[in-house]
Amino acid sequence: MKRISTFIIALASAAAVSMTSQAAVPVIENPVLWADVPDPDVISVGDDFYMVSTTMHLMPGCPIMHSRDLKNWEVISYVFDRLEDTPFYDLDGGTVYGKGQWATSLRYHNGKYYVLFSPNDNPYRSYIYSATDPAGKWELVSRMQHFHDSSFLFDDDGKVYVYSGGGDIRLRELNPDLSDVKDGGVDMVVIRPDSTETGLHEGSRAIKYNGKYYVLVISWPAGEPRRQLCYRADNITGPYEKKVILESTFGGFPYVGQGAIFDDSEGNWWGMIFQDRGGVGRVPTLNQCRWVDGWPMLGDENGRVPDVLNGFGEECKPAEIVSNDDFNSDKLNINWEWNHNPVNDCWSLTERPGYLRLHTSKVVGNMYEAPNTIGQRMEGPRCEGVVKLDLSGMADGDVAGFGAFNGHSALLSVRNDGGKKTLVYHNTVVNFVKDSKVIKDVENKDIATVPLQGDELYLRINADFRPGTDIARFAYSLDGNNWTDVADGYKMRYDWSRLFMGTRFAIYNYATKQPGGHIDVDYFAYNRLDK
Repeated sequence: MKRISTFIIALASAAAVSMTSQAAVPVIENPVLWADVPDPDVISVGDDFYMVSTTMHLMPGCPIMHSRDLKNWEVISYVFDRLEDTPFYDLDGGTVYGKGQWATSLRYHNGKYYVLFSPNDNPYRSYIYSATDPAGKWELVSRMQHFHDSSFLFDDDGKVYVYSGGGDIRLRELNPDLSDVKDGGVDMVVIRPDSTETGLHEGSRAIKYNGKYYVLVISWPAGEPRRQLCYRADNITGPYEKKVILESTFGGFPYVGQGAIFDDSEGNWWGMIFQDRGGVGRVPTLNQCRWVDGWPMLGDENGRVPDVLNGFGEECKPAEIVSNDDFNSDKLNINWEWNHNPVNDCWSLTERPGYLRLHTSKVVGNMYEAPNTIGQRMEGPRCEGVVKLDLSGMADGDVAGFGAFNGHSALLSVRNDGGKKTLVYHNTVVNFVKDSKVIKDVENKDIATVPLQGDELYLRINADFRPGTDIARFAYSLDGNNWTDVADGYKMRYDWSRLFMGTRFAIYNYATKQPGGHIDVDYFAYNRLDK
């Protein structure tokens, strides 16, 4: 029987106690998820809630999350396994870091679920997918022109529209079958930022309520806090009037802004609005939505994001978006995602049952070019991940390990040089050619090295995301019991210019001399601390 760290047993026991003592009404502490779940769009269908978020260059992509109480969310599917419109998704000639799927619109209409997103790579375009079961297979409906930060609106008369844009918000009419934009259909700017909107103005989320059209737009005036706007009109083509519906700091972090409003089966209204929280990424906060004079005002009675609020219905069993894995299944845990399209012939859960085997597939210069890097989110306020590795299959020149992965990364890597293995703690920063996102160069700084004997190794990352912290600490062990800390803590950061995501746990193995080597991952043990 596998021996996974004892903190998993303690965690399971604590969860069992929590389940037996929990109240019927879900009590939610914000942020509802202290993890990178940016650009949320949320809908309700009966008593079920569905949320879509952005994962950009990660595969599978476009995660669909489900909840019945607005507190416990789990990933139930991904809209696609891979994207292939450019070889950069395969790390062939370049990368799509910070591109891929993002800012997705999710809607339910006439018995089907629909998503719309634009990947912002080249060629520029949008994708529409649909499904009859959001937890099942999603089918590609169409590709069409690019829409920036777009939102569907299915109108009562059967017409379908898309709001999109950064700065000006444009309205486009689609064919009823969603095959393309409609020839001769509506095509016009319906919202222009006024003189007070001197910065970011995007992130459309559109609904129709009581006969009026509402469009949520994020605003970030120069030198002022980020905030959530709402525009409304009696007619879909306007004129639209504006109101600030949320301007709030929260939890020791600045501004909250960008997200969606939605109702439930009992007629209550809610807002799911994300907040930037540094290295962990963009975390969703749940807010009451109060209709005041026909405006959807977010937050508590004082317009502030609440620390605690009641969710919907009765509390459900705990759900996870980051989870342990002992790799005893022949199917990969749904919370794992690959960095770019995986090379499916070079990873396996069956070659050595009970292990994830990662083969190298091509010679690369660094981790940012490496296929089959696999990872999960990190969570606040603190969390810890441990991996156990079998290094016996490494080839000369291979580099494998465990990292806090972002545009600025800290890595615990084993380097095999002529059969001599060395554990190296190093920081690495990727740079890109701006337009094509081709990797230009990588800064790589070795901080500590440890000669290794034997092929069994345990690596640990402890991440602290409390306000003003964002520190990752690393350690290694040869037996899983006695740990040695490696160097000082690493300062994590949210990388706007490169990967555009929160820091993630990453397991990797790549070749620098010749492909063909492999590592075996025995387990990933995860513990969220200080919930």
